[in-house]
Amino acid sequence: MYRTALRNVLAHKGRLLMTALAVMLGTAFVAGTMVFSDTFGSALKNSYSKDFANFSVQVTDHGAGNDTRAADHTGTAAAHLGAGTVTQLSALPGVARAVGVVDGFTAVADRSGKAIGQGRDSNGSNYVPGTDGRDPRYPMVAGRGPQHAGEIALDRRTADKGGYHVGDTVRVATNGPALSTTLTGVFTSDSPAVNSGNPLVLFDTATAQQQLLTAGQFNRIEVIGAPGSSQDALLTEVLHALPNSDAITARTAQQLQDQEKADIGSSLSGMRTMLLAFAGISLFVGVFIIANTFTMLIAQRTRELALMRAIGASRRQVTGSVLAEALLIGSLASVAGLLAGIGIGAGLQSLMGSLAGGNTPSGPLVISPATVLAAVLTGVLVTVVSAVLPALRAARIPPVAAMSSGDLPSSQKSLVVRNSVGAVIAGGGTALILWGSSAGSAGKWWVAGGAVFALIGTFVLIPLLSRPLIALVGPVLGRVFGVSGKLARQNAVRNPRRTAATAAALTIGLTLVSALTVLGASVTGVVDRAVTDTMKADYSVQLSNGLSVAPEIAEKVAHTPGVAASSPLTDSWFEVGGKTRAVSGIDAAAADQVLHVKLTSGSTAALGRGQVLVDDEVAKANGLAVGSTLPAVYPDGSTGTLTVGGVFTKNHLVNPLLMANEALTRHGAELSVDTVLVKGTGGESGALRQALVHAGGDNPLIQVDTKQDLRDQFSSQISFALNMMYGLLAMSVLVAVLGVVNTMAMSVFERKREIGMLRAIGLNRGGIKRMVRLESVVISLFGAVLGLGLGCFLAWAVNGTLKNDLTGLTTVLPFGKLALFLGLAGLVGLVAAVWPSRRAAKLDILDSIKAA
Repeated sequence: MYRTALRNVLAHKGRLLMTALAVMLGTAFVAGTMVFSDTFGSALKNSYSKDFANFSVQVTDHGAGNDTRAADHTGTAAAHLGAGTVTQLSALPGVARAVGVVDGFTAVADRSGKAIGQGRDSNGSNYVPGTDGRDPRYPMVAGRGPQHAGEIALDRRTADKGGYHVGDTVRVATNGPALSTTLTGVFTSDSPAVNSGNPLVLFDTATAQQQLLTAGQFNRIEVIGAPGSSQDALLTEVLHALPNSDAITARTAQQLQDQEKADIGSSLSGMRTMLLAFAGISLFVGVFIIANTFTMLIAQRTRELALMRAIGASRRQVTGSVLAEALLIGSLASVAGLLAGIGIGAGLQSLMGSLAGGNTPSGPLVISPATVLAAVLTGVLVTVVSAVLPALRAARIPPVAAMSSGDLPSSQKSLVVRNSVGAVIAGGGTALILWGSSAGSAGKWWVAGGAVFALIGTFVLIPLLSRPLIALVGPVLGRVFGVSGKLARQNAVRNPRRTAATAAALTIGLTLVSALTVLGASVTGVVDRAVTDTMKADYSVQLSNGLSVAPEIAEKVAHTPGVAASSPLTDSWFEVGGKTRAVSGIDAAAADQVLHVKLTSGSTAALGRGQVLVDDEVAKANGLAVGSTLPAVYPDGSTGTLTVGGVFTKNHLVNPLLMANEALTRHGAELSVDTVLVKGTGGESGALRQALVHAGGDNPLIQVDTKQDLRDQFSSQISFALNMMYGLLAMSVLVAVLGVVNTMAMSVFERKREIGMLRAIGLNRGGIKRMVRLESVVISLFGAVLGLGLGCFLAWAVNGTLKNDLTGLTTVLPFGKLALFLGLAGLVGLVAAVWPSRRAAKLDILDSIKAA
């Protein structure tokens, strides 16, 4: 029987090619994901390990720059790392040197005023020369390190990108106006951040503290051990010498390196899981192709299998023979997929490097035993499991079927049981989805579970749905394409199970694509309305890296000619009503001119009286109304009560609590300025926009946006995310296309006699081609319609679970994109039928008619 299985694989290798390709693509996706994540993770870990090679113990002040008082409100200032701590640690036994380090965001402008690098990850630090006048962390390749205010050193990559040389004037900026500095030196660095293309700017220590932190403070102290000292022993000594503060911690370089590796592994695991999920979708689509292929092969070999039963083969032997074929195909395809996956992994690594301009860490390909085992086992198991039902069906063929002259069984098993089971599963899934959608954010898992059952139930019911849905286009096909159209419709519904298996592969992909598209359009609509309805200001002034805007920029913006009103929109945190809450701040005098707060009670004038406005959700949860009071513990340690001056509808631009900036500052809040809202005297104008840029002190990251700019930015982010998802789903769509090609090719083979008869009675080659192509298009469109319907329904349900988080969220159907997906599905069917239709048209009439 096993020799028979091998003979059958070799005899039908052409018909099994698409099945092998489907398995190969799925396993290649799995192997490529694992190779890429392992290789990239290894390169990252090796790169970041260099950050910990220059010290033994690192002391970190997690509260550096925070001048608030201690938690017990005694008025005692919190301890910080300063020059005294550095001196104290330097004197410890076993310490060769202790270096106080200051770091923080610093942008570098090129000669045209634009930021060099990615902006967000640009960094600044301090140059700490030793007795020889050099800092061993930053070897100079030209010039010297900075010694005074107004001097900087740049890493070599940044200097080359900006075309800067020693002695040039370079503009740098933190979160305020840009500073003109003199470049005194160019250095090299093994820092992975620098090697990734992010600028590193070095100041003298005093300037770094003034610009990046607080005068006299350090973010951390790096302790370098003397030769022969161990990190653990040194850590013990350091801990005894540190100030008593919960915000100050000390760890060895090895501990930090181990933590960094764990963090990298954790961050990459999310990406790996997502990619493997999409690989799983491709393999799931492949299941339909594999099962369909073996079902059709068994139908075509009915006489052969019945004859084997007649000469003594048992049902177990027949089942084993079919599964052996699947095992052989799965093994060969999996090995090919593993090899292709290694190539995909290498390609992804190169692509990542090219997209980042060659600034990502690189290393040799990592092909672990787990990758090899996972890829091969996945492919083999998927193939064998997919062939189980066809194998069992083959074992039930009676010996008397050997006397039949047809390729297909003379009758089909009733679909009543299948339809009943499918209706129960789909109905249960739909009920769960409706329940979860009405339950708000708590119902997301109900929707997820219901979606799985609804999809499975739909797949089971596809044979039942195929006849009525395809029948709807029958008259159109007949009128437009004549006999070929009528035959195509009849062929599409001739074998409902086969149509179902072929269409289901496309249904899966279109369900996910359409659901993501509708969700993206719905969320974009919410943000668009939030900006349009809430923001009265003409411009928003902010930093492109998301950092807080410096107060001096906000002040200059307010005094810019052409500005009618402006206000910083700030964030702060403190205890209100027994909970630590986020509080937005706005200038009371300008609030009504730059921001629209839809009040259900009260007035924005309450802001000027030091009162608080709360959104309707907070008011409802705490039983608040105008005049209610809330106990507060302010950032400066004082306590008091806040009076509710108004209740507003939840607003996506501000936090649930809104106060005047003046009141927040009075109570010691450290305001983080997210953006400065600006209302122009004459509305939007190019002159005002340019004036606001200059008000930002020519900071290379200053960003002045209109309401349309803000909408476009968010829309582009959604589009980028959707395009990435579309790209990941492309593999499953490709597998689905292979399924259509495979089904149509095998269908042509088993209908060889029928096609010969059609040719004999007058249907020309063009009519045969048209018939096969229309059948393929009809099946593809049928699967696409089901997928679009399911996807829109699931997106509507998911939106229901998000309504509490996104006020005003409604389901938006982007009809243009949905129509495009439908058209592309039809094109997929047309392209998939090119080869099968040409093959059908070339069949010899007499050879086809006499085919047994």
